Amino acid sequence: MSLSASPSGVEILATTLFVLALLHTFAAKRIEGLAHRHPRHEGLFHLLGEVEVVFGFWALVLVLTMALGAGGGTALAYAESRNYTEPLFVFVVMVIAGSRPILETVMRAVTALSARAGTRAAPLAAAWLGLAAVPLLGSLITEPAAMTLAALLLAPRVFRPDVPERLKYLALGVLFVNVSIGGTLTAYAAPPVLMVAGVWGWDSGFMLVTFGGKAALAVLINASVAVWMLRRPLSAPPPAATAPAPERRPVPWPVTAVHAALLAGVVLTAHHPVVFLGLFMLFLGFTQAYARHQDPLLLKEALLVGFFLAGLVVLGGLQRWWLQPLVSGLEPLALFFGALGLTAITDNAALTYLGAQISGLGEGAKYMLVAGAVAGGGLTVIANAPNPAGAALLRRGFHGQSITAGGLLAGALAPTLVAGAAFLLL
Repeated sequence: MSLSASPSGVEILATTLFVLALLHTFAAKRIEGLAHRHPRHEGLFHLLGEVEVVFGFWALVLVLTMALGAGGGTALAYAESRNYTEPLFVFVVMVIAGSRPILETVMRAVTALSARAGTRAAPLAAAWLGLAAVPLLGSLITEPAAMTLAALLLAPRVFRPDVPERLKYLALGVLFVNVSIGGTLTAYAAPPVLMVAGVWGWDSGFMLVTFGGKAALAVLINASVAVWMLRRPLSAPPPAATAPAPERRPVPWPVTAVHAALLAGVVLTAHHPVVFLGLFMLFLGFTQAYARHQDPLLLKEALLVGFFLAGLVVLGGLQRWWLQPLVSGLEPLALFFGALGLTAITDNAALTYLGAQISGLGEGAKYMLVAGAVAGGGLTVIANAPNPAGAALLRRGFHGQSITAGGLLAGALAPTLVAGAAFLLL
């Protein structure tokens, strides 16, 4: 298929760097391994081996190359023309949702619910709630918040050293896919839905009727199969090294209420960074004032995830020249599979954003584009905006404290097929 116009030199450069960033993502674990073989440059290899650093690093290369070739003003103008609301929002919501009062509240709720299943089945019930209930809760509290809570909930239960690596990748794939589709019950929680909701007139009622039941069924099937596969290691007592710490005094309810109110305020103002950043400043001040009720905030992890997503915004902004003609030229069914495959190599929100710019798309094509984009949101770390948050919080549970692209792809393949079948056949 021929493209509508010849790409500019900057677009070709950006696409080349985008491909290099993808290759870098797949090679991150090997680069991390070089740190042990070359101790003099250990810091550099550790840095470049961080998956969350990849797209930010290559975005910096793009901006610096533009500055050298076209001038600093041009490079700065392009960087400032990008919309960084999503990276900022993910950073803020990840820190607040991962704070001790919020996490403790979720943990208590999960413990209370799982206890009803009985002593032997309680670990299975807790894992199931983390893989099913929390991702579906993402339709209310947003996908990044759901990913953060689910990852922190599942880390000591599923992502333990004694759990086989292949089962951990299965659980990770299920978590990523379920978060991607679990946010489609409303029109504001999933980034790929947000990109089209206003343009196409899709409100939360439409999303619940059109996507909600199918997404919920796929989430429940995926979580149930994963927990069944994990039943033996989950039923075994955890090793002493991963045994839970002694219980602390619970956080007073007024402190938890303030955290919950600030989290709700951030979620409700997700499109207004001036407001949610102001609320975040208030949150930081409050945590300092009541430091005795806090654990260390997830600032490092959240900053890395924000850097990753900001880099994706910078590099992705110059991919329209090949993505848009490709998407607009597909029939509805082909569009579904094309979107499902393309979202593995580019953020699904960027894909649906480009689809929203195409005039004349029929209702069937619109549905297929979004369905394919969210169904494929667990195949890679870059496929869905919340994935880097989950990867940052869970990678310590994997061999070498690193998540391989091939392992994630293998773990996400079956739950992706379940999601795709639900959207196509129901």
